[in-house]
Amino acid sequence: MDPRVREHAAVVVEHSTSVEAGDRVVVNAPPVAEDFAVAVYEELAERGAHPLMLYNGRFGSARAERAYLRAVDEDDIGAHEHLEALYEHVDVAIRVRADENVTESSDVDGETQAAFQRAYAPARSELLDTRWCLTQYPAPANAQLANMSTEAYEAFVYDAVNKDWEAQREHQQQMVEILDPAEEVRIVSGTETDLTMSVAGMTTLNDHGEHNLPGGEVFTAPVPESVEGTVRFDLPLYHQSHEIENASLEFEDGRVVDYDADRNADVLGDVLDTDPGARYLGELGIGMNRDIDQFTYNMLFDEKMGDTVHLAVGMAYDDCVPEDREPNESAVHVDMIVDMSEDSRIEVDGEVVQRDGTFRFEE
Repeated sequence: MDPRVREHAAVVVEHSTSVEAGDRVVVNAPPVAEDFAVAVYEELAERGAHPLMLYNGRFGSARAERAYLRAVDEDDIGAHEHLEALYEHVDVAIRVRADENVTESSDVDGETQAAFQRAYAPARSELLDTRWCLTQYPAPANAQLANMSTEAYEAFVYDAVNKDWEAQREHQQQMVEILDPAEEVRIVSGTETDLTMSVAGMTTLNDHGEHNLPGGEVFTAPVPESVEGTVRFDLPLYHQSHEIENASLEFEDGRVVDYDADRNADVLGDVLDTDPGARYLGELGIGMNRDIDQFTYNMLFDEKMGDTVHLAVGMAYDDCVPEDREPNESAVHVDMIVDMSEDSRIEVDGEVVQRDGTFRFEE
């Protein structure tokens, strides 16, 4: 077995989820990631944990999920109470992305996809109450999507994952200390992005490879009704097996009042129409992982790139929202990326903290 796979497994079990003796652990991994699942199981055994394997989660495979969603009547899509009950009774959830066909669900109706996400939302909420980690195994289909050879993609993934996470935490903490006490953030890029939002009272989190591996971002939740202006996402989004290019959103009183895209605007519309909360922002994230230096059509990596900002429509993470505030609620959480490397700046309370991708503490 590639030693980088074992190192990756150790990072997940030791650093990301801190598994202890007696922990009940569910490992959600597709068959193409079997080497990684084996390495994780070895790590869990050494710690005296009790693992359970799910193969690709809800339906056992992407093909099975597609078959179900194409055949089911939308009104018959029910709550995943059995999966919710499982997550209620586990301590740790390890989820592994790895695809055999990244376009498997491309012929599933968008409204059916949205109904499925609404039905799955309570189970996802229960999962997020565990010690959870989402990571990537470098499967050939994901390498193909990234326009890379399998060997090159493996090197890319492991360089981003198997690193000094304490040093990364310290680097990112400089941005946390700027953003956490802030009142207002303004994002400006080119002539088509000028967006302001309040983050007053919200909590800023330092993602250094715990829940998401790789980590490499600082993120918070905007005050939902505060977002004003326009944004163009100049990096594409790969969602529900469709590529959305040059998506743009216009906000008034926090709500998306207009949207467009050069390609698959209807898919973007289906996301925004999932539920009322899907038209409000749930996250502002700032990418800071300099080992992620190219776009790969994989949001787990792309949103962490240095020189980027990402915004998510839909669900806000509870940890970003104080108990006396209501978080934005939605069945979806869809990230989209703005390239901040040129003709761009981030302002915090009127002061420029990043210009053309360089933070003021990096100058």
